[in-house]
Amino acid sequence: MNKLILFLLPFLILACGQKPSQTESEPTPVSYNMSITDIQKPKTKPKNVILMVGDGMGISQITAGIYSSSQKLNLESFPIVGLHKSHASNDLITDSAAGATAFACGVKTYNGAIGVGPDSVAVETILEKAEKKGMATGLVATSTIVHATPASFIAHQPSRKMYEEIAADFLKTDIDFFIGGGKKFFDRRESDERNLYEELEKKGYYITDYFNEDLKDVKIPMKKKFGYLTSDKDPLPVAQGRTYLKTASNMAINYLNRKSTEGFFLMIEGSQIDWGGHANDANYIITEMLDFDRTIGQVLKFAQKDGETLVIVTADHETGGFSINKGSNRDSLVTAFTTDYHTADLIPVFAYGPGASNFSGIYQNTAIFDKMKRAMGL
Repeated sequence: MNKLILFLLPFLILACGQKPSQTESEPTPVSYNMSITDIQKPKTKPKNVILMVGDGMGISQITAGIYSSSQKLNLESFPIVGLHKSHASNDLITDSAAGATAFACGVKTYNGAIGVGPDSVAVETILEKAEKKGMATGLVATSTIVHATPASFIAHQPSRKMYEEIAADFLKTDIDFFIGGGKKFFDRRESDERNLYEELEKKGYYITDYFNEDLKDVKIPMKKKFGYLTSDKDPLPVAQGRTYLKTASNMAINYLNRKSTEGFFLMIEGSQIDWGGHANDANYIITEMLDFDRTIGQVLKFAQKDGETLVIVTADHETGGFSINKGSNRDSLVTAFTTDYHTADLIPVFAYGPGASNFSGIYQNTAIFDKMKRAMGL
């Protein structure tokens, strides 16, 4: 067994006997038929790749989720675990833009950069490469869709704050499916009079913004691409009623899986784990962590049944210097923070499916791009 897995086992062993959830009951985790030995056999390559980013999710955030759940987390079921080094090109402490650009483009860049290298020159993203191969592509986030992480997969801008410019970059790609907040950056723009809703519709998209998170009744014509803007600005926290991440992710998978015979690439972000860290709010972190884990469980159900899908779960960085301290028990966690910003902690990487064994070990965050690229044959 990989030494890294042995190193991380204590974190998982301590999860036994967790307290009942303070928020809602958790689903039974996925049970797997595939063993570690099976996964390590290089007999197949994945047809589909799903990258899941828990923004701000370090080891302590995961641990708090484990202790706060009445059942074993879906995240604990992954057979392959690694660690990545998250630093930016210009700072040991990365931000989400540089971190996501490393995943999306395979380059270390400066904090605030969106899909560009340290020289501010655009670098082709994994999503754009997948499009060129004929794969279907998608983004789902619980932030605005123009926020740093999703933006880094589809846009090329020198600053993450250029939200309207990032929104306009959606017209320069052929992304098939996207869900997130930020409606105002598309239809009530301050920098110009463009209505990106109308432009996207003319380009063949079915665009909606009816703010109904029950997506079960949405019927997308298969000849259409799909965009759903879930809120005018930032989506609500899950504790305040946001529910769409699991449903939207399942909808994305089903749609993209039918869309192309060449497979698909999908990035799913649990954005607000990070916001709980910035707010130094342990309950915010935990509720968002559990929401993200429910979505992980939904994704793993598809991947297990499909047999051709590589699932990678990681974070761009840790946020808050979050810790679980003396006096904690499974009924009550005593938590503390060292900062309201990010830290330089190594970040866990979890993998399941064909090609998963390539994600064990310790490596730079840019290696996640390289490993996905090789797995997808790009």
